[in-house]
Amino acid sequence: MENNIKEEFISTLSHEIRTPLTSIKGFSQTMLDNWDKIEENKKKEFLNIILNQSQRLINLVENVLNVAKIDSNNDNLILSKVDINNTLLNCINIIKISRKDFEFIFKKSKNELYSLSDVDKTQQIFLNILDNAVKYSNASTKILIRTYTNNDFNVVSVKNWGSYIKQSDRAKIFEKFTRIDSYLNSKAQGSGLGLYIAGNLIKKMQGKIEVLSDEKKQETEFLIYLPVYEIEKATKI
Repeated sequence: MENNIKEEFISTLSHEIRTPLTSIKGFSQTMLDNWDKIEENKKKEFLNIILNQSQRLINLVENVLNVAKIDSNNDNLILSKVDINNTLLNCINIIKISRKDFEFIFKKSKNELYSLSDVDKTQQIFLNILDNAVKYSNASTKILIRTYTNNDFNVVSVKNWGSYIKQSDRAKIFEKFTRIDSYLNSKAQGSGLGLYIAGNLIKKMQGKIEVLSDEKKQETEFLIYLPVYEIEKATKI
């Protein structure tokens, strides 16, 4: 059973690598062969496609490398005081570059939020969750992001519309090599590694992640909990 799942994963991963490479090669060849015949606006459009597909390929390779680090316990964290709102805003702006058709509504907390965490890994968590929300929005093009505090945690909420995850499947989506028929097997592109990586990194930073989903409203919300920064804990590193 496990071998079948791994074979399916490798097949999916191969497809995910081949798709952007084929797109990059195709548009590059078209521009080289027809440069003088292509209008300027079309050149920009083709170059944007090449850029977006290149970034998609980079993200995929980074996810595969990060899975290897997680599995070998070789992903050492460098903990510091991380500004949650600013880090999240940077991630939203990165996603916006390739998803200009989406509306990202960021309702940040009135107060500044700081966590004791690894800034690079925190950014990776946010990017993976935001990317996941975009992929499974289906007909909707709106993503709602909120930040606030809840007891000893800073909370990041990412909500999208157009998808539903059954209660029995909500823990499974963070497992490696797991495909959920109602969610991960949709028409969305992806290797399924993003949530596995995000879930593991959050745990390593003493945080937690929760999934809420409403079938009637067709909405799904990911809640990321990262510990509030405390000077006493920081001095013990």
